[in-house]
Amino acid sequence: MFNRFVCKTLAFLLLAGVTVSAQANWYLDGESSRLSFISTKNANISEVQRFLVLHGKVDPKGLAEVEVELESVNSGIPLRDERMRKELFEIQKFPEALITTQIDLRPINDLAPGAQLELRLPLTVNLHGKQQQYNAELLATRLDDRRFQVVTLEPLVIRAEDFDLAPGLESLRKVAGLSAISLSVPVGAVLIFTAR
Repeated sequence: MFNRFVCKTLAFLLLAGVTVSAQANWYLDGESSRLSFISTKNANISEVQRFLVLHGKVDPKGLAEVEVELESVNSGIPLRDERMRKELFEIQKFPEALITTQIDLRPINDLAPGAQLELRLPLTVNLHGKQQQYNAELLATRLDDRRFQVVTLEPLVIRAEDFDLAPGLESLRKVAGLSAISLSVPVGAVLIFTAR
């Protein structure tokens, strides 16, 4: 009798946990997540840079949003960061970038901890007053009952011209005395979401 009660209680708690994660909002863990990009100057010098402040969530219907605070760009060189904020991103007018997509949460919610699922999703990127769509190759991993991770299997290649960023890059090139700055930038992400 006692064992049957314990089994029923455990089964109820497990089902409740699944229901919670299926109905919960998933919030981005900004401290554990990373969004980075690679810039290339003078044709053969590449450097990894990143954004330090990210916000985001996935609602119960699978609408996913990641907001990037452009002021948080970090190249490791404060003067260059300040120039990117002012000349390239123009953060006074365009303080953030927004990435959105629609995810079918059922396959992710059905994953056992440690299991993975490859996803191909259309992403919309809003940056510098412009909007572009990309097809993203992603890998979702269920970390535990309340967390999952999404990583880019292939970097997204962002073209400066698509977001009217080429004039800003030209300003940066001149002020830094460079012969060239690449107009295409690969972007990669590791995003951790937690159910609440």
